[in-house]
Amino acid sequence: MASIRPLQDRILIKRVKEEEKTKGGIIIPDTAKEKPIEGEVIAVGNGKVQEDGKVRPLDVKVGDIVLFGKYSGTEVKIDGEERVIIREDDVLGVITK
Repeated sequence: MASIRPLQDRILIKRVKEEEKTKGGIIIPDTAKEKPIEGEVIAVGNGKVQEDGKVRPLDVKVGDIVLFGKYSGTEVKIDGEERVIIREDDVLGVITK
């Protein structure tokens, strides 16, 4: 099993599954689905290096559910599963339940 440790202010995200049906019960075909903009944080880097050389830790942590831009990041395949690597700046917010 491969693993990736993101560097600096990068975050590894697993997209959450999008609903297969609308609220009215209509099944959405794969071709009409948009990529989810919500995901679970799988791994985080050590933090962003500031101009003074100090490292600022990230605000998100493993297990957080986050919202990110639709076209943010780089998609990678790890052990056959789709993942997204984004910068912390691309995180729009953390979902709290």
